[in-house]
Amino acid sequence: MAKKKRSFARAPTRKLMKKSGLNLVARNAVDTMIQNNEDIVTSLTKKALGFAKHAKRKKITKDDIGLAIKFR
Repeated sequence: MAKKKRSFARAPTRKLMKKSGLNLVARNAVDTMIQNNEDIVTSLTKKALGFAKHAKRKKITKDDIGLAIKFR
C-alpha cells in the first residue's frame, strides 16, 4: 500500500494535541486529526474561492476566509 502524502506534519499536530492536556497520543489519532484538518482546509478554501469569484477576484483574501468560516 502506497503512503498518502500528508499536507500537515505529524509532529506539530501531535504537539498541538498534547497542548490540550493529552499525555499520550496514538499515531492513528494524529493521522485522523491530520485528515480532518485537510478536509476542513479544502472545504473552507473552496467556499472562500466562491466569495472571491463573486467579487470578481482571483486572489483569496483574509476576508474571504473569514466569510467561509462564518458561513460554514
